[in-house]
Amino acid sequence: MEEISTDEAPESIGPYSQAIRHGETIHVSGQGPANPETREVETDDIREQTARTLENVAAILEAADSSLENVLKANVYVTDMDDYEAVNEVYAEYMSEPFPARCAVEVSELPIDIGVEIEVVAAV
Repeated sequence: MEEISTDEAPESIGPYSQAIRHGETIHVSGQGPANPETREVETDDIREQTARTLENVAAILEAADSSLENVLKANVYVTDMDDYEAVNEVYAEYMSEPFPARCAVEVSELPIDIGVEIEVVAAV
């Protein structure tokens, strides 16, 4: 196992790695829309939050010599299922066909006050 870490994505807020590379796969921990430099969430707009979240995921994958194009599986957590369509629209702008396998669920709360969190597994 190898820890993956980059300053181009927010630091972890708990006892976990931004990502772990194991063999030819990268497991990226759940990421949210915090700015990597300030660690602040700068918007309540779910589209902007989703874009920032995916940019954080992309930065971690890049640090592991991979990219969003190599994502095999994604888990998307939203705090309001009414935001699902907007999240999907932005997600489709960042992911390419064939789209990754995916799970999307509504959760009552996330560790910080955000509307979306995304975790992925990608190939190297």
